[in-house]
Amino acid sequence: MLCCNVKLQLPTKRIPETKKHRCRRRNAIYRATLLTGVLPIRLACRFVSSGYRVAFVFGIVGVAAMLSNARGVATESAFSVSSIDLAPGKSIGRELLFDDSECKGGNRSPQLSWRDAPAETRSFAITIFDPDAPGRGWYHWAVAGIPANVTHLASNPSGSDALRKLGAVEARSATTTGETDGYGGPCPPPGKPHRYVVTVYAMRSDDLRLRQGTPALIFEHEIRTMTLASAQLSFTFGR
Repeated sequence: MLCCNVKLQLPTKRIPETKKHRCRRRNAIYRATLLTGVLPIRLACRFVSSGYRVAFVFGIVGVAAMLSNARGVATESAFSVSSIDLAPGKSIGRELLFDDSECKGGNRSPQLSWRDAPAETRSFAITIFDPDAPGRGWYHWAVAGIPANVTHLASNPSGSDALRKLGAVEARSATTTGETDGYGGPCPPPGKPHRYVVTVYAMRSDDLRLRQGTPALIFEHEIRTMTLASAQLSFTFGR
């Protein structure tokens, strides 16, 4: 099908190939390559001059199938997450920082939107993790049980009743002044900026058997055992 515009002469008998015949065959191969942009066509076309018509046809069909599959893979959308509060290359607002004597933030959890989750998704979970904190890192937020039909959370879902209305539960997170259920904003010590990784998980179950106030590490374990796919974005903050 890819060479339908190229007129190739298929001899019924093997005849000696003259210089003129070789030139015509070479030109036909070049035209086929230019029309399709596929180099393997040149190899397939060589079978024609040897009388292997069946091999030529199947070669063309195979190349067409590979091109079709490649286009299909290229058009598939990947699971992704975005946030108007965490724009790439911009400093985060003070309203997202923890509210204590040092950072004096608003402790408002960020707005998040996600798209193209797997069709098998039964629920969503979210974590915000600081891998630069001492020890094994620091969870600033962990929430699970977000229904599968939800694709975004408005600003400050942790500080409002939005998550509870959805039936979601939040972990108990450590803060600079102790522990709290829900979101605890960034407030790293002075020095090198810390990285913060926001992850949205597509879950294969809508019942992780987690309760409000369960430690974040237990949330993390249960989330990872039921994850179908995940999407991430990250930001940095230092003072």
